[in-house]
Amino acid sequence: MLTGAGISAESGVPTFRDAQTGLWAKFRPEDLATPEAFNRDPKRIWEWYEWRRELVRGVEPNAGHRALVELANAVPRLTLVTQNVDGLHQRTGSTGVIEYHGNILRDRCSAEGTIARRSSLSITGLPECARCGELLRPDVVWFGESIPRHAALEAGAAAADCDVFLSIGTASVVYPAAGLAESAQRSGATIIEVNTESTALTPLADFSLRGPSGEILPQLLQALRG
Repeated sequence: MLTGAGISAESGVPTFRDAQTGLWAKFRPEDLATPEAFNRDPKRIWEWYEWRRELVRGVEPNAGHRALVELANAVPRLTLVTQNVDGLHQRTGSTGVIEYHGNILRDRCSAEGTIARRSSLSITGLPECARCGELLRPDVVWFGESIPRHAALEAGAAAADCDVFLSIGTASVVYPAAGLAESAQRSGATIIEVNTESTALTPLADFSLRGPSGEILPQLLQALRG
């Protein structure tokens, strides 16, 4: 199962592009979400991400998130891969979530590349690693960066070994995540798409269910229960 921005948008989390509004509308993605941008102006990048973190903290999981928790309890095996960085699946109670693009609420050391806690003292006024003193950065995958190896391996293995692949709220255009459904299909899985509109995956899907995931997923769960 793969979830994308659509399921979180129903909770009020703006998509990456939608988050470039107001004061941030004048910036390109390359200005705010690349290692080069962080090296040039870490203060600006942190201001944007702290603003986005506050948006995420102010929303709640929706019926789609809750339905996936119940679905995991109703089937023998379920692997949840998400492109979202908001942690809403975990807040709802989903376990073992594979975060393909990281988590915006976590900090990572820019030097060591590991999850880190903040130092109580900061010479720069920006978040610094308590271990080595280097700047921290959000634990998300930026443009030009690779998917974390463990996430890519786990997601790829699950897609190649599933019976049913659910694609929920994703446009299926960003690779390598978009390739997971293709891998599942090659292995003989049934592909089910849940989206409010047609996507690049629609022609390949066995079933395309149109509508918000907060409406469609509870209906699927109810049908499964009979």
